[in-house]
Amino acid sequence: MTETIRLGEVSIRVTRKDVKNVHLTVHPPNGRVTLTAPAATRLEVARAYAISKLGWIRAQQSTLKAQAREAPRRFVGRESHYLWGRRYLLSVDFQNAKPAVTLDHKRIRLTVRPGNQESQRAAVMHEWHKSLLHQAVPPLLRKWEERLGVKVERYFLQKMRTKWGSCNPAAGHIRLNTELVKKPKDLLEYVIVHEMVHLLEASHNDRFVAILSEHWSQWREARQELNELPLGSEE
Repeated sequence: MTETIRLGEVSIRVTRKDVKNVHLTVHPPNGRVTLTAPAATRLEVARAYAISKLGWIRAQQSTLKAQAREAPRRFVGRESHYLWGRRYLLSVDFQNAKPAVTLDHKRIRLTVRPGNQESQRAAVMHEWHKSLLHQAVPPLLRKWEERLGVKVERYFLQKMRTKWGSCNPAAGHIRLNTELVKKPKDLLEYVIVHEMVHLLEASHNDRFVAILSEHWSQWREARQELNELPLGSEE
């Protein structure tokens, strides 16, 4: 059961689950707030807890609001684009040929037909990003399936505004934010491990933290680094 607590301008989504402790989270990139509480917790108790943490919530939201954000991309020549944590300059070639993207040590070269619109160039780049992730993700899934003793039935790539990834434990599916292609590869791996641990433990409870800590001891540092990197531009 999910309910919402409103404390002034702060909206908190409350979910009751089979957990021992209350977990309060402020999610990047826009400061969405969730509170997961033990199943028997009354809403009044959850509200009192949230009120006690209101200063912390606002501080976290302010940090996210001040976080560096990429300027909107227009997909034009000499524009900066990031790939696996490195900055590249974009060059755009207009040719009567099939749209394509290639990479060298300094530049990303985007080839599109004359008259191609910004939205079409963005779509070509997004498909290229997905192709790179489709190369990078399966080996990491195989690696961590063996280590964790789980099976990912399917994975999906999509643009996600509020999460780096998500998991459907019942179906064995995970979803990954395509923005991860812009981040260092070790952070992509961290997100994959995080979501795969949910196949063992659906909640962010003590058991989840213990499993994640056993297999990725530096997960807190990885999470902090990921959330401090520039966010995608607002659309």
